[in-house]
Amino acid sequence: MLLLQGTVQRYPWGTTDAIPTILGRPADGGPVAEYWLGAHPLAPAVAGGEPLTDLIAREPSVLGGAARASFGDGLPFLMKILSARHALSIQAHPSREQAEEGYAREQAAGVALDAPERTYKDAWPKPEILIALDEFHTLSGFRDPHRTEALFAALGVADDLASVIGPLTERRGRAALEEVFLDVLSLTGDRAKMSELVCAAAMQHKDDPGEVGDFARTVIELDEVFPADPGVLAALLMNPVVLQPGEAVYVPAGQMHAHLRGTGIEVMANSDNVIRGGLTPKHVDVAELIKVVDFDPKEPVITRPDRVSAGVEHYETGCPEFDVWRLTGTPDALPLPGEGSARVLLVVSGSLTLSAAEGTTTLATGESVFLGAAEAEVAFAGDGTAFLSASGVR
Repeated sequence: MLLLQGTVQRYPWGTTDAIPTILGRPADGGPVAEYWLGAHPLAPAVAGGEPLTDLIAREPSVLGGAARASFGDGLPFLMKILSARHALSIQAHPSREQAEEGYAREQAAGVALDAPERTYKDAWPKPEILIALDEFHTLSGFRDPHRTEALFAALGVADDLASVIGPLTERRGRAALEEVFLDVLSLTGDRAKMSELVCAAAMQHKDDPGEVGDFARTVIELDEVFPADPGVLAALLMNPVVLQPGEAVYVPAGQMHAHLRGTGIEVMANSDNVIRGGLTPKHVDVAELIKVVDFDPKEPVITRPDRVSAGVEHYETGCPEFDVWRLTGTPDALPLPGEGSARVLLVVSGSLTLSAAEGTTTLATGESVFLGAAEAEVAFAGDGTAFLSASGVR
């Protein structure tokens, strides 16, 4: 049972205070977007004074036999705290096969890992789940195209945008969304100003009730960060999702999404592969988007945890790389789930005491530990709330 020190990521879209508050550190005024607790080579956490990557390389048995058989000698999951003050880029993540092929292709081509045009940073897929710590706003998957066209019509701009959004009603499902999305990415000249037209119309409907008002306010929110960006139109093809604390959204491979604002726990396969599709100055690889993105319209699914036992709730994903639980301490010691795999536990409020045969460790808010697969019969108690990750195979 080793105390774990995560790695801070200061992306420009991060909030300044949410993650420092959880970690019990003073805010310095700069953005703190993510706090990584894992063994990704780009930013490994430190366990017991050494990088977690080094510990695992020296003693791979800490991963557990089932995880090693499935994923090799690397921790298959990465836990993060994520805190966004404004929208991230529109993005999707590859499947395992796509990631392995793309990484090998770019390695063979000699594309540097830090090159702006590099798409695949590793050979891992990146399914992920985002669990809200406060009210969290995101876009997830594509809305039914007929509903999207009706929303543009309610703003009074459907005729002006007909040359772009016409396929939403002229074609069916996936074909309609793929054509419109890719057309939006290629807007230039006067056509690129369509997002300005939509924003002006949205201002007239920002106080409307229901879905039209939500649609208008999303336009305004995105335009404030990405003024006149055609990617705003791409984002408007997607489903808005609002999560309350404890609720989650699962993002499988290929699902387009864009987090808007809020703070949450994110658990994913151990990857930093991002296929961007707009609202970003970074490289947008249209060819990879076509290969990776699932353009089928789907209703968003909000995931709520299932009660396993007193103090233990499980978020079902069916993902082999990771499992996630929310733990709520009680005065009585409760068994820690996930036995047989390496585990990462992070306390997000209050405090928890972990006890095992070799001793006890008390964790305050913001503190975390790494537990090896052989650490059995660990119990937790206290007044805190924590999130626990383990491999999905054990």
